[in-house]
Amino acid sequence: LRHLLSSLDFLQKMQPITKGYVIMVGIVTVVGIALGEEMAQSVMALDPMRIIYGMEVWRIVTAASFLGKPSISWLLSGYYLYEHGSNLERLYGPAQFLVFLLTQVSLLTVLSMMFGMPFFASSMVTSMLHVLSRITPKMEVNWLIFKIHYYLLPLALMATDVLQAGNLSAGLPHVLGMLSGHFYFFHKTIWPKTGGEDWLNAPDFMVQRLDPDASKKAGKESVNKALKSRQKRKGKALGK
Repeated sequence: LRHLLSSLDFLQKMQPITKGYVIMVGIVTVVGIALGEEMAQSVMALDPMRIIYGMEVWRIVTAASFLGKPSISWLLSGYYLYEHGSNLERLYGPAQFLVFLLTQVSLLTVLSMMFGMPFFASSMVTSMLHVLSRITPKMEVNWLIFKIHYYLLPLALMATDVLQAGNLSAGLPHVLGMLSGHFYFFHKTIWPKTGGEDWLNAPDFMVQRLDPDASKKAGKESVNKALKSRQKRKGKALGK
């Protein structure tokens, strides 16, 4: 009972969107173990024909949530999802983090279909690490027993999977995760700085629903900006 209460307390302290994703990963993992490897592939894997013609849209969710059977790689990915997913959600806020996840699921669904990958949960984790590594590249983080710079963490996670599998193809999910993560980072951070439109900004209804404090803050800032611009115009008129 004590362990159960501590687990519930641990979940309650997590960021809301990250908590939902972690719970989904846990549920899909348990279902995958119960079904067995072959049945899990049949029921939960990304299958374009069944999604399009059979309307089995749940496969997108299960493909984005299944990290495989428990292993060292599974433990690392689960920890990175909790730790760095929470950090990214704190940085962006729940609404914007949800937009990030939806963007990654959309991109990685297409990329995984192109490359014949049945699951892309590890790519989702790598995309989070990539975005954070671009925001704070020189920050030191833990990887196994080492301390490395943040920009090396996605590559280190890829190296772990390649070494564990003994096959270079194990690095493909991480490459796709870095590509999809960089797509988001470029259009969210770099493109607006060059004068482009921030088209990945969370819509107002989502911010009001998931992040009301940020919505109020944004409203106050817009009012203050309007008042300042109005005062400037009045000052110019008096100067004339």
